[in-house]
Amino acid sequence: MKILAIAKELTYPNLDIESLSLASLAETNRVIDAYDYIIISGGDGTLRRTVKELSKYKTIPPIILNPTGSFNVIAKLYRTHSLDTIMDKLSKQEPIETKKHPFYKLNNEVFLFSAGNMGDLQHILLSETLRFGFLQNGLWKYLLSFVALFPLYILLTPFMLLNSQRFFIFTPFSFIKKFGTFYGKVEPLTIDLGSEYNMLELDGDILFIEERYLEIKEIGRLDIVVR
Repeated sequence: MKILAIAKELTYPNLDIESLSLASLAETNRVIDAYDYIIISGGDGTLRRTVKELSKYKTIPPIILNPTGSFNVIAKLYRTHSLDTIMDKLSKQEPIETKKHPFYKLNNEVFLFSAGNMGDLQHILLSETLRFGFLQNGLWKYLLSFVALFPLYILLTPFMLLNSQRFFIFTPFSFIKKFGTFYGKVEPLTIDLGSEYNMLELDGDILFIEERYLEIKEIGRLDIVVR
């Protein structure tokens, strides 16, 4: 059994683990399907950027999450067991359980659960501004940002939901298929942003997109190891 660990060097008894930085993964051509599992250490943004690189390959091995970020939405969504628990099962050759999770293409970018230019964008921007001192890690910066922006959300959200140049995708709320410009379920869609220089949020990352039109669609499914 071969395992590739990305973004953090890892070892475990009786397991063959090769560690690699995300930058090295992007710079080299590797035989990804030679690995039985890929461990991704980090938060939602690291997961998104890694999957973007992996999406270049025809097949992607099952993903083991080592969630060390602030939110870790995918890990919480599937209630994944700890890395040590999963590694122990693999070392003992015990069966593991996986769940399928879709991932999506937005022009040349990839995301797993969240994309938009509405309140989510402002929230992440302010939260990243507060990333210092005792707010560096943990949820406090996100909670403070939400409280500070709450009056703005109340005032502007109804208008954003009716504006065709604004959108918000959040797939954990898939029970809401579509409400105005909010999408809980992703179906192929095109969005005209009205200009060719735009700031977007993707899975907690802030990106600049120098394109007016966005083409969004599902491009594959990941096997997430849950237990």
